[in-house]
Amino acid sequence: MENWFEVKNSDCIASPALLLYPDRITRNIRLLKRMVANDTSRLRPHAKTHKMLEVSKMMIEESIEQFKCSTIAEAEMLALSNAKDVLLAYQPVGPNISRFLKLIQEYPNTHFSCLLDNVESIKNVNFQAREQGVKTSIYLDLDVGMGRTGASIKDIEKLWNCIAEQDSLLLEGIHGYDGQINNVDASIREKEADSGYDLLKHAFDYFQEKCTYPLKIVVGGSPSFTRHAERPNVACSPGTFVFWDWGYSQKIPEQGFEVAAVLLTRVISVINEHRICIDLGYKAVASESPLPRVKFLNADDAVPILQSEEHMVLNVNDSNEYPVGTELYAIPLHICPTVALYDKVAVITDHQKVKNWQVVARNRMLNI
Repeated sequence: MENWFEVKNSDCIASPALLLYPDRITRNIRLLKRMVANDTSRLRPHAKTHKMLEVSKMMIEESIEQFKCSTIAEAEMLALSNAKDVLLAYQPVGPNISRFLKLIQEYPNTHFSCLLDNVESIKNVNFQAREQGVKTSIYLDLDVGMGRTGASIKDIEKLWNCIAEQDSLLLEGIHGYDGQINNVDASIREKEADSGYDLLKHAFDYFQEKCTYPLKIVVGGSPSFTRHAERPNVACSPGTFVFWDWGYSQKIPEQGFEVAAVLLTRVISVINEHRICIDLGYKAVASESPLPRVKFLNADDAVPILQSEEHMVLNVNDSNEYPVGTELYAIPLHICPTVALYDKVAVITDHQKVKNWQVVARNRMLNI
């Protein structure tokens, strides 16, 4: 029986390579929709995982209209995909303020907004927006426990007073990212998600009392999505779901997404009877975590023991089973930064490579 990940015409794919399986991507998108009762207004997927026009369009074809991203390039990629609503979930500073404002002007069919979390940034964005004659939508970013970015809950009155004084900004809603939530125990994750949401809701209620129009809430990432998907009044922002990976399949198995991105690597050297080397260095798979950084799909006995820029050394039971040129398929521990290592991916349909897709937004700059 053929394994789902095997590629019959793999001789046309140079390794290391990242393979994508569109049928699985589609199933993941549809599962995501079912988790919010097919109410796509409650979804704002994060584009940082895939960074591709084609994948963005797959979500748009499934009636997902709102997206989140981390870079100006990702925001522009989404606009080129004809996304209706894009939140730059990264506070623009320096030249990125003018780049963000130019996006608004160059892509009028896409509604853009960005995060802000302090008085200085609020004033800076407003000043440049006024200078360019651009009315700019913003979300207040609140720290809900990660301690990375976001305003403190104790500063919301000061921030509201500042926002209210600006003439070129429109507060669209409140945003919170709870990336610190990653416990394998689902009950603990639920409690942590609830705690962060309570902070966010407190800020939301405060701002909503001040506003004459409805505000929005954008919250969460992948591990907390299970809990936030139960809240009818929020937009959730998972990203990894679209490709899935080994890390989240272990930590949040209840979400049930399928792996849709696989690394193809080959044996390049047989070192001794129990050791081989493959062409999967840390320039080909995300290396922010300790070894092992991949899970092999067709080599259960393979254990990574050493990795450098272009090499990974494996211990195996019997190296005779892995002659030079042997193809191995592996799931990365963390898919998001792994995607960003590739200019293009090989698209696999019915065990055949059929085309390449460009990872366009791995570049920090497209047209703007």
